[in-house]
Amino acid sequence: MNGLKRPFALAVAQLGPIALADNRASVVKRLITLLKEAHSRGAKFVVFPELALTTFFPRYWMTEDEATERFFERGMPNTDTKPLFDLAAELKIGFYLGYAELTPDGRRFNTSILTDENAQIVGRYRKIHLPGHAHHIPTAPFQHLEKKFFDVGNEGFNVWTTQDVRIGMCICNDRRWAETYRVMALQSAEIVVLGYNTPSMNIHWNEPPHLRMFHHLLSLQGNAYQNGVWVAAAAKCGAEDGFHMIGGSAIVSPTGEIVAQAQSEEDELIFANIDLAIGESFREHVFNFGKHRRPEHYGLIIERTGAGAPLGKKPD
Repeated sequence: MNGLKRPFALAVAQLGPIALADNRASVVKRLITLLKEAHSRGAKFVVFPELALTTFFPRYWMTEDEATERFFERGMPNTDTKPLFDLAAELKIGFYLGYAELTPDGRRFNTSILTDENAQIVGRYRKIHLPGHAHHIPTAPFQHLEKKFFDVGNEGFNVWTTQDVRIGMCICNDRRWAETYRVMALQSAEIVVLGYNTPSMNIHWNEPPHLRMFHHLLSLQGNAYQNGVWVAAAAKCGAEDGFHMIGGSAIVSPTGEIVAQAQSEEDELIFANIDLAIGESFREHVFNFGKHRRPEHYGLIIERTGAGAPLGKKPD
């Protein structure tokens, strides 16, 4: 749009179902297969899903100790994931990877990491907008226990410069919240990458299933446009031991257009040689924050958590 292109070869690696009985090593082999395909297409960066190493375990009622023992990672990379890191370093491909993190002091987070082209971890994000519940709902077809198994992220929404690109991270439900993208856009983010595991059924209210995919894509497209950023979203999807999650992995332009989208609910790689200059054009000519924003009028965004009384009064 401005005549000076800034190409960046970006891939999204969708994962099909991971069964409760699958081990880490078998999943990492699938990630490696997708990484090799990304390399064959010339990708410089790959986005893997949220909680990419295990089934989506918050659907199961269990104690925190049991979940910690079975599903959380005490370090990254570790014995199971080292082959992925080694191959990424060999192929010179950076990546985003989501997993359940156990900190040295015993805290549990839904976490993603960002690596450079040498597979060195350069950024970490801990999920902030945790959906679901913490109590047992025995009448539900499955649980959504992120509030039971994870602490709220404590490191904010940050942006890192790697491979000459400014990249921000979020996870799953974060993608639905406008503040997520705006905070990163105010740090001059060029790409927002994220993974998700989204059930097809909403157990908390009678949401028509078709809206799950519609709102997923709407969130990516609207926020990409309103912040002048590329958005790359990777699903873990399909029926995990009978529990279905949506696919729809996508790469979205700052124009709001979907430039690549997964067609299956299996392991699938999508790719686009994106032009970062498109975002520059929108940030200069449409959403020029420095020229047009009026933060003195946005106070309620940080002063209130929930909706309250209107502030309007009769004009003088």
